[in-house]
Amino acid sequence: HNHRTAHSGIRIRRDPLAKMSEEVKMYSMEEIAEHNKEGDMWVVINGEVFDISDFIEAHPGGQKVLAVEAGKDATKRYELFHGADVMRKYGPRLRIGFVKGSKAGKAAARAASPNAKQAEEKYHAKRDRAIAMTLNSMFGPARKPDTNVLVRTNPYGQLVPYGDPSWYQTLNSPYYKKTHVEWRQKCRQWMDTHITPFVKKWNEDYGPGEDGYKHIIKQMYKDGLMPACVGPPWPSMYVDKKGPEEFDSFHELIFVDEMSRCGSGGVTWGILGGITIGLPPIIHFGSEELKKRVVPGCLNGDKVICLCITEPHAGSDVAGLQTTAEKSECGKYYIVNGSKKWITNGIWSDYYTVAVRTGGKGPKGISLLLIEKDMEGVSTRHMKCMGVWASGTTYINFDNVKVPVSNLIGKENKGWKYVMYNFNHERWTIICQSLRFARVCYEEAFKYASRRETFGRSLIKHQAIRMKLAEMIRKIESTQSWLESLTYQLTTMNKKEQNMKLGGAIALLKTHATKTFEFCAREAAQIFGGAAYTRGGVGEKVERLYRDVRAYAIPGGSEEIMMDFGSREAVKKFERFSRM
Repeated sequence: HNHRTAHSGIRIRRDPLAKMSEEVKMYSMEEIAEHNKEGDMWVVINGEVFDISDFIEAHPGGQKVLAVEAGKDATKRYELFHGADVMRKYGPRLRIGFVKGSKAGKAAARAASPNAKQAEEKYHAKRDRAIAMTLNSMFGPARKPDTNVLVRTNPYGQLVPYGDPSWYQTLNSPYYKKTHVEWRQKCRQWMDTHITPFVKKWNEDYGPGEDGYKHIIKQMYKDGLMPACVGPPWPSMYVDKKGPEEFDSFHELIFVDEMSRCGSGGVTWGILGGITIGLPPIIHFGSEELKKRVVPGCLNGDKVICLCITEPHAGSDVAGLQTTAEKSECGKYYIVNGSKKWITNGIWSDYYTVAVRTGGKGPKGISLLLIEKDMEGVSTRHMKCMGVWASGTTYINFDNVKVPVSNLIGKENKGWKYVMYNFNHERWTIICQSLRFARVCYEEAFKYASRRETFGRSLIKHQAIRMKLAEMIRKIESTQSWLESLTYQLTTMNKKEQNMKLGGAIALLKTHATKTFEFCAREAAQIFGGAAYTRGGVGEKVERLYRDVRAYAIPGGSEEIMMDFGSREAVKKFERFSRM
């Protein structure tokens, strides 16, 4: 069984569904069991066979830990201590084949067949039919009150109970249609390929860098995803990419939600944050010349934009901002002076949508200007913060910057209205991300508790742990229901009605979502114990998200401001209704 000779020249990729030009090697567990001696050690992980003979001496955890697993299925032990990044790093060079009859082996065989794509499609079609038949046999034919909505769809994802929204797990929904199912599949495949494998590196490197960031955006645009980040309607007048059929706020919700599955606020907000909140003011209020000049480049990845409101002395108190924009004597320019702080994407941005003071004190003296990075007097420096390391948080200084009056967004001294108009969408995206991050914490904790053994039984068998999981589920599902209810309102109201009716509710839901995120991050860390206190490894996502919480609870309006605003809006509504 000298595999070095027998398998010379064979290279099997990490993804068993990738096409392979060489014969796929299959082994029985009996054959694998023979390779359990020094100098000849194989292990099985998730149906894949690895030769660890030469690797064992370099194993960071010591040789004995691996030696006792030689010739065996080490999946359970491996997943207890390692994250996916370890397999991505070492798997391709250590893998020598697959276990006969395993799911991974069957997938590899399909991928190696002459008609790999057709074989894979046939497999999934057969699997979907089998699942549908099973569900029908258990519950009888599904009732369909409306052929346009989802009723008893096949399960999707990793199927950890409550690890995905309920409509992923065969429950019925009045909100989603076939077009949403197709869009979900497209988003998940793209994120799993282009985002998730690089999350750890991007966080440790404080982002992918300006070139790397633009490369991601360009690829996302090329594959027809990026325009979704500015919300409905699909900006077809600025892009040559067609969006999903009947694109609406639920499509955008799926897009943000699937991006957030990567388990990093820094990566998610780094890729989506600047454009999601910085470009809509131009789309909705900018002149036609400004739209044509700026919007297409930002959506296709040629340019990067960010929103600049927060200052060293003005955060949630937007009306108190101090950055000034005074007209030049010739009247052709605004001369801008001031600073902006904690600006997402600022270090990589070409454009800044900046709130400035053009008039007197308070909200009536605020305007929005588009300032460009190459204008003289603009300087930036990267800020290192508690969390969201990969988001490009920036301090920006404007020193006598000459900005053409043509870069005014909308009308002078009307910026407060535009900022408030923009806040609903910003807070809604924060809600979407916070909720998925809470799910990630819960899902990671659930899987870990199912594997980890303490006092002679798995962690999840302890009632105290199940109570923690139950509390997380309770908070997550209530947040999801409120989010979908408000998202439905977004699909059935125009912008004016949304701003009149939903501002207070969205503010309250932001607080509810970020508190849910914070609770789940804490409880998940407790379940993981020391593993969530360590950067990297099996608790990597929970450790990282625990640090990211404050970057969601504070920006976009702190929890205290949101609670007060939501309650004040409720009082106003009551007073209006009482006069009817």
